[in-house]
Amino acid sequence: MNLKQRFEFIRSSFHNAPYSMLWAAGALVISMAAICAATLYQSRLDTTTHAIETSRNMALFAENDVARNIELYDLSLQAVVDGMNDPELMRAPPRLRAIALFDRAASATHLGSFVVLDTQGNVALDAREEFPKSANFSSRDFFIAHKTNPAAGLYIGDPYVSKRHGDAMSIPLSRRISHADGTFAGVVLIDLQLEYFKQLFSGLSLGKKGSVALIRKDGVMMMRQPFNAKVIGRSIRDASTFKRFMSGPEGSFSDKSFLDGTERLYYFRNPPELPFIIMVARAQSDIYESWWERALIIASLMAVLSASFIGLARAFVLQLNQRIRAESELALLARTDGLTGLNNRRRFDEMLDQEWIRARRNTLIFSVLFVDIDRFKIYNDTYGHQAGDDVIAKVAKCISDSIHRPGDIAARYGGEEFIVALPNTDIEGASNIAETIRAAVLQLEIENVGSEVGNVSVSIGCATWDPRHDTDVASVIHSADEALYKAKTTGRNKVVVFSKSSTQRIENSLKAIENPVSFEV
Repeated sequence: MNLKQRFEFIRSSFHNAPYSMLWAAGALVISMAAICAATLYQSRLDTTTHAIETSRNMALFAENDVARNIELYDLSLQAVVDGMNDPELMRAPPRLRAIALFDRAASATHLGSFVVLDTQGNVALDAREEFPKSANFSSRDFFIAHKTNPAAGLYIGDPYVSKRHGDAMSIPLSRRISHADGTFAGVVLIDLQLEYFKQLFSGLSLGKKGSVALIRKDGVMMMRQPFNAKVIGRSIRDASTFKRFMSGPEGSFSDKSFLDGTERLYYFRNPPELPFIIMVARAQSDIYESWWERALIIASLMAVLSASFIGLARAFVLQLNQRIRAESELALLARTDGLTGLNNRRRFDEMLDQEWIRARRNTLIFSVLFVDIDRFKIYNDTYGHQAGDDVIAKVAKCISDSIHRPGDIAARYGGEEFIVALPNTDIEGASNIAETIRAAVLQLEIENVGSEVGNVSVSIGCATWDPRHDTDVASVIHSADEALYKAKTTGRNKVVVFSKSSTQRIENSLKAIENPVSFEV
């Protein structure tokens, strides 16, 4: 890894570290949002539970009120049935007989008619009139039911418009009258006006689109709030909601209304002992209206706080990143040469000591190259200092491009001199790298009229440390310096390899261009 690669690695490391804080801030915001969402979800469940409990209370209230009144009316009907089977009572004068039979029940609020029908469906007795008006009920469902079924008991018939009471809608409550032998003797009828149910249901707080209904168990709608005359008497047997009503004694569920398509939360009571179902339904929009408002406020505040937190975190990270980058660049500048980008001499000494210790510990061969630009003073004087700086930078690039291993170290030693440390590299490998550097510089073809070859060139001294003989890194550097001196004094543009034996020497300074590597062996 060369110096540029190391710089990019360090910079990317420092660059990514602050952004991990931004990711952490994002994770924190997501966690807070999740907690907020869970809280809102639980709040929604609580709202649903509260709505169900409220609907249940309403249904129980309505059921108890209706059941109590129907029970009282049924007692009155039963009293009439018993009285009609009392011969002594039936022989009493009409006025006394009426008082005994009807017991002032006809004065009850919301009671329409209280009459006795004969076997043909004609009005035989009227609780309010001594001489009843002519009317026939033989075609009514309740009359037919009692006539054909002795065990019909209390029968709640289909709602109908009572002509006897100004076209007011009523629900007929009736019982069969039988002779002693069980044969059909007539029907006793009470008309319960729907106004009673309207007043009862209108007092329930159901919201804007809520609904409450009284439904007969065969699916006939007896009463519904909000009131619609067209709905009264209509069968909802095929509705999915009605099928749910018949599934148990009570329960709750969400579904769309069969009548108006509104999505509602239903609660129903289906008491086995009563012939009707009480249903309370609150619209989903009404139930969750306040919840949605609260959720919107909380979500908006959460969004603002999250955005603010992320914004502040990002601003902090950017500032921190700039500071870290500046500090890393300053630290790198303190260790590098500003002109070439290579290590400076101080950093080189630190790294060389580390590699030297490692080489001694592992008894590895260690080589050093000293590189010097030939005739650089002449070039500087001829072409100017700016051109000289450009040459130094280009030579430095040739050096950094020629070394590729992570442990190789290149540095500007001072002025136009460079030094390269090559751990675990023998003399042959070092001389090959040196020759690569020399050839790369010459191929730049930078004119230098003061040079022996007419272009900018370098001379390189090469020395190798052998762990079996040498003990000091300074001696290796000194040897490389001596080899460089030899290259400079024997023609330049060459590589000279230093050896301790000075008695044998292979030198080819005369053929420096064709074969510029000289050996001192």
